Amino acid sequence: METYLKLIWAYLKIGLFGFGGGYAMLSLIEREVVGSGWITSQMFTDIVAISQMTPGPIGINSATYIGYVVTGSVWGSVVATFTVVLPPFLLVLFASHWIRRHHDSPAVQGAFSGLRPVVVGLIASAALLLMNSENFGYETTHRILSIIICVASFCTVYFTRIHPILVIIAAGLTGYLVF
Repeated sequence: METYLKLIWAYLKIGLFGFGGGYAMLSLIEREVVGSGWITSQMFTDIVAISQMTPGPIGINSATYIGYVVTGSVWGSVVATFTVVLPPFLLVLFASHWIRRHHDSPAVQGAFSGLRPVVVGLIASAALLLMNSENFGYETTHRILSIIICVASFCTVYFTRIHPILVIIAAGLTGYLVF
C-alpha cells in the first residue's frame, strides 16, 4: 500500500507541474522515478523508447509502464495513469472557462508569455537528459558514431524537407549496418 501512495504522490506532482507535454515532463518523471530508486537510468531510457513507439502521449505511456514495473501489477499501471492524467484534466476543465473569458487580459497574456520559454527549456532539458551513455554508448567509437547519427538526423530534419519518418528509417538502417 505504501508503494501505491508513493506512486500516487509522484504522479500527482508530475501531472500538476508537467507543463508542455510529455517531452517537457521527462526530466520531472526521471527525477521522481529514478531518483526514488524505483528504476535504473537504463530502464528509464528503455521506457522512454518504448513510450515513443506506442500510440499516445509519452507521459501517459511511461506512467502506465512505470506503474506496472514499480508495483508488479496492472493496478499500478491504472493508478499511475489515472493519477498523471487527473491534475491536468481538472486544471483544463476549470481553467478553460476562465481563460476564455480573460484571454485578452494582460495578466493572462503575461502568464502565457512566461510559460512558453519554460516549456522550451523543459523540452531542451529532456533532450539533454537523453544524451547519456545508455543512448550514446560507453565505448568512444560507439559514442562518436552515435553523436554523428544524432547530429546528421537533426540537421536533415531541420534544414531539409525530408520527412522525419525517412530519417528514422535511415538512422535505423545506419545503426544496423554500423553497430
